Amino acid sequence: MNNLILVGVISAVVAGAIGFAIAWILSRRIGEKSLTRATQEAERIVREAEKEANIRVKEAALEARENAIKVKSEFDREMDQKRRELEKYEKSLEEKSSSLQKKLDLLDATTKDLTAREKSMKSREKGIELREEELGQIIHNQNEMLQKIANMTPEEAKRQLMDNMISEAKMEAAAHIKEIKEKAEQEADKEAKEIILQSIYRCAADHTVETTVSVVNLPNDDMKGRIIGREGRNIRAFETCTGIDVIVDDTPEAVILSGYDPIRREIGRMALEKLIADGRIHPTRIEEVVERSQKEMDVIVREAGEQACFELGIHGLHPDLTKMLGKLNYRTSYGQNVLAHSKEVAMICGLIAAQLELDDVLAKRCGLLHDVGKAIDRITEGTHTQIGAEYLRRYKEHEFVVNSSEAHHGDVPMTSPYPVLVQTADAISGSRPGARREPLEAYIKRLQQLEELADSFKGVQKAYAIQAGREIRVIVEHGKIDDLASSVLASDIAEKIQAEMQYPGQIKVTVIRETRATEFAK
Repeated sequence: MNNLILVGVISAVVAGAIGFAIAWILSRRIGEKSLTRATQEAERIVREAEKEANIRVKEAALEARENAIKVKSEFDREMDQKRRELEKYEKSLEEKSSSLQKKLDLLDATTKDLTAREKSMKSREKGIELREEELGQIIHNQNEMLQKIANMTPEEAKRQLMDNMISEAKMEAAAHIKEIKEKAEQEADKEAKEIILQSIYRCAADHTVETTVSVVNLPNDDMKGRIIGREGRNIRAFETCTGIDVIVDDTPEAVILSGYDPIRREIGRMALEKLIADGRIHPTRIEEVVERSQKEMDVIVREAGEQACFELGIHGLHPDLTKMLGKLNYRTSYGQNVLAHSKEVAMICGLIAAQLELDDVLAKRCGLLHDVGKAIDRITEGTHTQIGAEYLRRYKEHEFVVNSSEAHHGDVPMTSPYPVLVQTADAISGSRPGARREPLEAYIKRLQQLEELADSFKGVQKAYAIQAGREIRVIVEHGKIDDLASSVLASDIAEKIQAEMQYPGQIKVTVIRETRATEFAK
């Protein structure tokens, strides 16, 4: 029994070993076949990869060749362009070299001429030194002779001689000054007149009459009572809100608004006309209408400034400066509207600058803003030139614009030609006929002051102010003032007028000297 079991076990072990061997042999054969197929597949993939690599290499080589051709063509084109530029530079250098050679030849000729002149001057200097020695000896002999004749000491004779020489030098200087002035006037007068006349003809504005009152028409006289209100409450409320005095007098169907601030007066006029048209007049309504009129006035002022800039072609102005320009529309100077005057000055500046080959746009900007300080000079301390300059600096305006505002009345030095243009255009605009007017009393006082100032000079017989005070004619005593002294006197009177008087435009000073011979036939 045990043997059978052992035989069975051994048989099972042998059968398992045989099965395992058979399975191992089969799996090995299957693995070898799979390996063969994998090897073949790998070889096929390698062959295809080699083909694709060859194709890619050929494509890359072809692309590299095309890029090389393209780069070469661009390089050739750049080289041709640089070659042409070099040829142009060489030609320019040749021309400059030729021009330089001509200048060197001219310099050599000039040097030779100067050398010759220097030799001539040295010889002349030697001759002059000899003549000076001879002249000194002659003067010494004459001084000794004069001392013997006049019984004068050398110091007295020297003093008298110096006085005579100083007087003679003054006369010679006056003669030279007169000659220089006449020559300069002959050369510059024609061109200056042409430029200024063209500017005046092309630009001229109307003047307005200066006033401090506005008249508001009423539909009937009963409206006066409604304007005054019960116990005057309406008129008091109106004057409080506007700062303007309302004058209700015997003028039929009209009331008068009085005030020195033209903008406030205009707001009051607008508000009163609205109240009259509406018919509801009481303190609360007055406050509402005045407030609305103030807002409307702000719009009107801004639009007036913008319109002025548009007419002159000036852009980039700060909105506050534009508003200040609009306020100038309600400001007058000697009866002339300041905004109209500023536009006229700007136009004249631009026309003159264009003919002088300066920046006409900058010149217009200088002219338009030169009187901007007058918009606030009544509420701020200082002259309108100082106020305007500070205001323009605050808004970063150009240095020439600031200097034109500050220097157009000669308060500070001028740093460019533009303040000169503004000063000239300002004088033209203010002095042309009909531009300005002044009260009769001030006008008469200015004429009297002008004549008294001219009469204060020694040798003046009589002075007459003519041409509405724009010219002063001075008649001198011919025995005390000669022709050369007349020229000096005219210059002295003009300087004193400029220093001591205030006047619009300019004043012409004419000195008249004449000699009369009288005889009677019997």
